[in-house]
Amino acid sequence: MPKKSGTHHVVPNADGGWDVKKGGASRSSGHYDRKQDAVDAGRKISQNQGTEFYVHGKDGKIQNKDSHGNDPHPPKG
Repeated sequence: MPKKSGTHHVVPNADGGWDVKKGGASRSSGHYDRKQDAVDAGRKISQNQGTEFYVHGKDGKIQNKDSHGNDPHPPKG
């Protein structure tokens, strides 16, 4: 049975910039001025921890999603 993985999110910060947050956490894993920097850092964290990775827009809606390690349909290799 695969282990239950968490999530990581790139979300806008109310004071400006972008945060990388683990799902359910109140503190961010990192703060970045540029969204692309936050996405790059968040993707690396998500890959290392095998979590789902969500990128949100300024409106808070999910714009993009990646699965790292908990794919229900992994490719046959």
